[in-house]
Amino acid sequence: MSEPPPESGRAARVMAALADGIIAVDEAGTIRICNPAAEELLGRSANELIGTPFGYPVVNGESTEIDLVLPGGRTRVVEMRATTATLVGEPLHVAALRDVTIRHEAEQEMEAELERNSMVIAVVAHEVRNPLTGIGMLVDMLREPEETFTDQERTDVLDQIADRTSRLQSLVKKLLTVAKIDAQAVRAMVEPVPVLELILERLAEFADRPNVNVTCDPHVRVLADRSELSEILINYLENAFRYGAPPFEIHVAGRDGAVEIRVCDHGPGVPEAFRPRLFERFSRESRSRRESKGSGLGLWIVRSLAQANGGEAYFEPGDQGGSCFCVRLPEAPPT
Repeated sequence: MSEPPPESGRAARVMAALADGIIAVDEAGTIRICNPAAEELLGRSANELIGTPFGYPVVNGESTEIDLVLPGGRTRVVEMRATTATLVGEPLHVAALRDVTIRHEAEQEMEAELERNSMVIAVVAHEVRNPLTGIGMLVDMLREPEETFTDQERTDVLDQIADRTSRLQSLVKKLLTVAKIDAQAVRAMVEPVPVLELILERLAEFADRPNVNVTCDPHVRVLADRSELSEILINYLENAFRYGAPPFEIHVAGRDGAVEIRVCDHGPGVPEAFRPRLFERFSRESRSRRESKGSGLGLWIVRSLAQANGGEAYFEPGDQGGSCFCVRLPEAPPT
């Protein structure tokens, strides 16, 4: 193999010392020179690279980002700055390559976080405005001296105020849970939890709720954080009462070392096209028949808490119509 011209050797030594990956391609786009940093970025040796097409346009004076597909299918985001040079009388296009994968991922996460924050603000503005407006109107009614109410009418107005206040409290609780999950502050303190006992406690929190048929062995226990399992049940029950129709059922059964809790209704069910998005954050199925769309946070919270407790949350259509929202958690060993 003949020695390279002195100018070429000096250029190669300078390129080898650079931290950025350097690729020099000829007019046909063929790689003529590359330094060790470029070998590492591209995942191939100089012997493999030199003489092969670079595959990306190198335009003098331009800076761009390219997605490199590495051997094995891995990807890497690289910032490429291009210029031209003449080496041993031959014009070459020189591309300086810098790995910006980490920066790119951080920027994407920041954009996603900003989008989430904007959606939170939009949801809060919408969900808070309506109940607050209603509460204000009802309070003004009670303040009007010329208004005369029977005891029953006054009770009805107060009940409406209490209902709207309860909705606001529920939303605030959801938003606090979302913030906790986003801050990765969900640290499940698992303990054996009697499932039937917890279900009955949560059902007692719903005033004027419809009858719910519960099928559960009183001895079944799960390994979970009690407060987080409570929140899972509350969100599932709120979802069933809001969007479903009676009869409502809760079925609990042990299966393969896990316990499955199913909250079912016999309402119109969930359209098949929407099912893949059910547990996404802020996902709300828009159908005019629904008077209240909700915040789109409840099911996302359920899945996040279920996974934090070593389980999973999912949806299944009911055998006779309607919906079944399920959570599977590890079963506690028998005492």
